[in-house]
Amino acid sequence: MAYGDQPALICEMVDWVRACGFDLIAAGKGMNFEPRYRYSTPDTVWGLFGWSEEMVAKDKLNPRLYNSFTDGTKAAIEMAAVANATGLSCPEDGLAFPPAGVHDLARVFRPVSDGGRLAKEGLVDIAASQEPDGREVLNNIRYGVFVTFKAHSEYARACFKQYGLLTDPSGWYASLWRPFHLIGLEASISVLSAVLRGEATGSCTAFRGDAVATAKKDMRPGDVLDGEGGYAVWANAIPAERSRALRGLPIGLAHYVKLKRPVAKDQPVSYDDVDLTENADVVALRQEMERRFTGPGGVAAQ
Repeated sequence: MAYGDQPALICEMVDWVRACGFDLIAAGKGMNFEPRYRYSTPDTVWGLFGWSEEMVAKDKLNPRLYNSFTDGTKAAIEMAAVANATGLSCPEDGLAFPPAGVHDLARVFRPVSDGGRLAKEGLVDIAASQEPDGREVLNNIRYGVFVTFKAHSEYARACFKQYGLLTDPSGWYASLWRPFHLIGLEASISVLSAVLRGEATGSCTAFRGDAVATAKKDMRPGDVLDGEGGYAVWANAIPAERSRALRGLPIGLAHYVKLKRPVAKDQPVSYDDVDLTENADVVALRQEMERRFTGPGGVAAQ
C-alpha cells in the first residue's frame, strides 16, 4: 500500500493500537455518503458532488472515476484491502456507513452489545460525513481515517480521561483519527520505509475481505456489466468466506462481461451469472490468489 492513501494510514493506526496493547475494535475512513449514492451513475455523479459542468470540463474530470468514489465501490475495495492487511473483518452484509463525527467515533464504532453500531469487535467500516437525509455531520472526517479501541484495564481507562481522549460515555472506548490524507504527496514515506527499513506500509497477509459486484438495478440476460463507477454494479465489501460461499464475482472481473442469468437490484453477482470465457486467464489468476491466500485460521497459505 502507498502511504498518503487511506488504507496505509489506517494500517499505521492499527499498528499503533496493537503496539500500545489496547483492544482494537474498529478501523476505517471518512466519506461523503448517503444511501441513495449506491445507484449513482456517470450521468448523475456531478450533481451529487455539487460541481458545475463548466468546472468538470475545465479540469477534465473522469465521471467513472468519481462515480466509483460516490457509489461506495472505492470504499469497498479499500476496506477489503485493510481487512486483508490487518486481520480485521468486513461486516457480514457489507459496509454500513454509519454517520459519525469525531466526538461520536468511539460511541458509534463499538459493539451493539455496548450501545454502538458494530455487530462485533474487529470490523472495518466507514464514517459517513452526511446523515441519510443529506444533513452534514458536525465535525465529520470526510477526508480522514480513524480507529476505535478499548482500554485493557481500569488504569488505562482512567488515563483516557486524564489525557483528554474522546471516549464513549463509559470511558472504556476511545478513538484516534487523522483529519486528512495527502495522496501522492506522502508516498515518499512508503519508499523510504521499504528501502531503509525493509518494511511495507500495509500489505496483504490473508484473504479476509472481498469487494463483490452488486447490482444497481434489475438486470436481464444479455445485459453487460461495466465495472467500477459505471451504470450496472457497485462493490460491496463482505467477508471472503461469504464471498466464496456465494461464488461472488469480484468487482475487478465485472468489466464488460455479459450476464447469462437475471440479477435483481442490490443482489450480489456470482461467477455463475456471467460469461467469463474471454477472461479465462484472469479468472485462473484470481483462483490461484484465493488458493494461496486462504489457509487454516485465515493465515496465508504457503
